[in-house]
Amino acid sequence: QVQLMESGGGLVQPGGSLRLSCVASGGLSFAAMGWYRQAPGKQRELVARIRTNGAKDYADSVKGRFTISRDKVGRTVYLQMNNLNPDDTALYYCNVVEAGWGTSSWGQGTQVTVSS
Repeated sequence: QVQLMESGGGLVQPGGSLRLSCVASGGLSFAAMGWYRQAPGKQRELVARIRTNGAKDYADSVKGRFTISRDKVGRTVYLQMNNLNPDDTALYYCNVVEAGWGTSSWGQGTQVTVSS
C-alpha cells in the first residue's frame, strides 16, 4: 500500500514562491507522480505531472510559473511554485500511479493560500 506524505504548503503573498514536497512509501515503482489542486466550490484539477520517462504535463494556468521535478530514485516529487497569485489558492494533493496495475494513490493534501 502506498502512503504519501506532503509538505510545504502555507500562506504566501501574491508574487511569492512555495515549494511542495511529497514522499512516497510503499509500492514498487510509479508510472507517474503529480500534483492536483482543489479550490472551494471547484473540481479537483491537474496542476502538474511527471511520468517515468521524464515527460511533464502542466495545466495552462501554471505554465511558466510552476516546475515539477522528482528525485533520482523516484520516491519524492516536488512542485516549485513561483509568482503565485490568489487564483492558486487551493488544497494541493499529491498523486502517484503505480506501474503495472495503474493503482492511483492520494495524499491528504496541503493547503496553499495566496493573500496579501
